[in-house]
Amino acid sequence: MSEPVDPSVLFFDSGIGGLSVVKEARIILPGLRYVFVADDAAFPYGAWEEPALLDRLVDLFGRLIETFRPGMIVIACNTASTLAIDRLRVVFPDQVFVGTVPAIKPAAERTRSGLVSVLATPGTVRRQYTRDLISQFAARCHVRLVGSENLAELAETYMQTGFVDEEAVRREIAPCFVEENGRRTDIVVLACTHYPFLANRMRKTAPWPVDWIDTSEAIARRALALAEGMEFAHRDDRRPDIAVFTSDDPRTEVMRLVSGFGLSTVPYSA
Repeated sequence: MSEPVDPSVLFFDSGIGGLSVVKEARIILPGLRYVFVADDAAFPYGAWEEPALLDRLVDLFGRLIETFRPGMIVIACNTASTLAIDRLRVVFPDQVFVGTVPAIKPAAERTRSGLVSVLATPGTVRRQYTRDLISQFAARCHVRLVGSENLAELAETYMQTGFVDEEAVRREIAPCFVEENGRRTDIVVLACTHYPFLANRMRKTAPWPVDWIDTSEAIARRALALAEGMEFAHRDDRRPDIAVFTSDDPRTEVMRLVSGFGLSTVPYSA
């Protein structure tokens, strides 16, 4: 009989967008300890060459696992998941990982017009993993992949300050909207965990109404499904829920933001 695992769940993102997943998870997975890690020293991931980013992620996760010994890791980042999760599962075979992938299957099931757009970072758009999802689940749809260079950074700014340039948001989402033979795009998949924080601005600036699919709840429910098959040790209340930033120098606005999610910022020591 295996021993109970540590009741810590580590949520990982390149920035603070992964807090959208933490928010959902804490509702359906209470009683566990939450460790949120933002690799802000390397943000944005879209600026990295894939081999260098993959090496960084494998090295960083090795140190995070050694430091926090989490029972489960949720990679709340489409870019990191589609690039690295297969490698991470090989390198760390005893670790439970939950990945984040574009919600192409539910979009294909839900669309009426057959025109679906996937709004993502350039890295997620380029990846074969994403194209394989389209071939597997959306072959009968026209799926437009839209790689946004700036939307994640706009979301970070909005989360920290409460303000965003709506015209800039409009420009980033404009390629998602397609008209073809009397049909219009009716679903846009938000394939980056930063994007849900801008959903209201996207609705306001969109040329027509669409169904915006946010995967945060689905990720949290996948974590719940795995957690139900695991035995966690009793949580020690002296170990608080925390947020860690790899830059080790988060802004005051960011620290204030994470405290609103019930997390205490601690120095990066992995």
